[in-house]
Amino acid sequence: MPSFLFLGFSGFCRSHLLESKMSSALDIIIPFTLSLPSLLKAFPVSILKASPPVLFLVLVLLLSSVDLSVASRATLICGTRTAAPSDRLAFAKNLRSAMEAIAPQVSSKRYARVVAGTSADDRVYASGECSEHLSRPACHRCIAWCKAQILRCFPGERPTRGARIYLDGCHLRFDDYDFFGEAPGLDNHLVCSVVHSNGNRTAFATAARKFVGKSSMRAPPNDSFFAASVGKENSSVHGLGPCWKFVNKRSCPECLPDAGTRIGHCFPKQGASMLRSGCYMRYPISQLHNDFEIHVVVAGRHIIKLPVVFPIVVILMLIMVLIFFGKRKVETRTVRKQLGALAATVIKSSLHFNYEMLERATNYFDSSNKLGQGGSGSVFKGVLLDDRVVAVKRLFFHTGQWEKFFNEINLISTIDHKNLVKLLGCSITGPESLLVYEYVPNKSLCYYFSDRRNAQLLSWEMRYNIIVGAAEGLAYLHEESQLRIVHRDIKLSNILLDESYSPKIADFGLVRLLPGDKTHITTAIAGTLGYMAPEYLASGKLTEKADVFSFGVLLIEVVTGKRNNSRKDEQSNNPLGVLQMVWNCYTSNRMLEAVDPVLEGNFPLEKASRALHIGLLCAQLSAELRPSMSAVVKMLKEDDTITQPTPPPFLGYGTENASAAPKKIYSQHGSSASSINSTTISILEPR
Repeated sequence: MPSFLFLGFSGFCRSHLLESKMSSALDIIIPFTLSLPSLLKAFPVSILKASPPVLFLVLVLLLSSVDLSVASRATLICGTRTAAPSDRLAFAKNLRSAMEAIAPQVSSKRYARVVAGTSADDRVYASGECSEHLSRPACHRCIAWCKAQILRCFPGERPTRGARIYLDGCHLRFDDYDFFGEAPGLDNHLVCSVVHSNGNRTAFATAARKFVGKSSMRAPPNDSFFAASVGKENSSVHGLGPCWKFVNKRSCPECLPDAGTRIGHCFPKQGASMLRSGCYMRYPISQLHNDFEIHVVVAGRHIIKLPVVFPIVVILMLIMVLIFFGKRKVETRTVRKQLGALAATVIKSSLHFNYEMLERATNYFDSSNKLGQGGSGSVFKGVLLDDRVVAVKRLFFHTGQWEKFFNEINLISTIDHKNLVKLLGCSITGPESLLVYEYVPNKSLCYYFSDRRNAQLLSWEMRYNIIVGAAEGLAYLHEESQLRIVHRDIKLSNILLDESYSPKIADFGLVRLLPGDKTHITTAIAGTLGYMAPEYLASGKLTEKADVFSFGVLLIEVVTGKRNNSRKDEQSNNPLGVLQMVWNCYTSNRMLEAVDPVLEGNFPLEKASRALHIGLLCAQLSAELRPSMSAVVKMLKEDDTITQPTPPPFLGYGTENASAAPKKIYSQHGSSASSINSTTISILEPR
């Protein structure tokens, strides 16, 4: 994997909670797959390039070194704070020292805590612990696995200042403060199985409650791990209820009952885990597995469970890995070669910006410089060394989207129009990917129409110039550039205003290129509800007319001063969408009543009525009846007779409170979340 791909992947992993919620077979396969790259590093390149039989042997050897029990039920929690620039090298050095020191101590003593560093600014506190039922070799492998996985929280030389990883067999934590002897915090993470218990659910729930009660009572303060099984054979429950040893003695009896109460919300699901900063409780439907002996308490009797082997799972996993490697070998080489060439081209071109320079320009992405945040990343104001003011966008995406990322750079860097925000370049050599745009100082239209007081700042002349400029920008994308480009996300928040309040279309994360020989393409649905054309929302059929519909909604919003995600008409107190409200005014010859009252009549009556008429033409239900953007520009600039509109689809009623949190929905084409109106649906193909 090229270094820039690895850095991008690491950056994506930071500040995310990673949960393994599969049943036993997947609990084994997933952690092994995650650790495979680090395991493969131990083998010479010549072996990895060998024939399939040799590779098969290597995989068998790898599997023999993996403790199947300790690699299951992993929970990795990365901190959100990063070391200050002046402390990064020292903090990273102390972190490495702490990790190197704690592993052998835990292997020999089952519990250890380490402090590395002399300065309070870069000191690292680490704690590790193994279950009592693990042998020393198993404990060593468990901690080594934790150590390898916890480094996913530390991309490049920008380490986070704290992280924790919990497994059924061991746990590892470090932070930048002394957490030894602290009371449990309030960070609770409850995960319930999606599958209900088979058989008698009532009996199973009763058995699970007994397990929770026994775990809470029997696990003494700071006494490592505890396993329990209660109930009859057909309703038995086996689980863990440990307190971490770094927790003070008074907190364990308080932590476990609280965890038990919370995990009770999952009954009678087949399994659940409840993680707190001081203790951990988990019950599966199957008995706990280990390569070695497990000490299980069953109704007060001590039973020794024999080793359990997973030959079927191992064979299936080997087959899956071999098929995957064989299928992706040629494809991976081709993609890496292409991405490497694209990256090299960008780095050598004028589009490339140094990551450290952009970091300093934004004062290390200080919150005071934050301009906004969308579905694909956060935007910060930055001042370069030559005093140029720029907008720097930090992207959120994974390595599988690098090709789209570079293609977008190549696409957007070729377009140039006064009404389009210009892409100045990007940075791909740091721990995260950045896009650099020209800075547009007077915010977006969303700022002016979210508050009636701000709307007063925009006169009729300013509003009309904004409408015409946005139309000209779209006409350029559709017809005047060398490529046919559909924006897919025209809305108030993506129209920015420069020093003279001229509009600039922004955010090209969802753009699509239409081939010259095709009238449309079918693609995954993405955009913002209330602005999305009905034919595109229903079937994914995409043409330039989807942008025309969005523009029609935006035009009507600018003229009326009403957002399309407001359900209640403020004056008539009727539950109308803005499209239906304007249509009602049009059919009753009361068009001027729809104009924003904030303007207090200071607008040309005929021009305002004509503008709303054009908006209705753009927002017609039939895509074929909507005008092209070049025709829209002509209608806005000239006084020729225009056709009569047909009814709009009355979409975009939105929510009663536009400031409320966006409502999540899901597309049948994919599984990622999208949101209503105020946020882009970057559901299927985010940047």
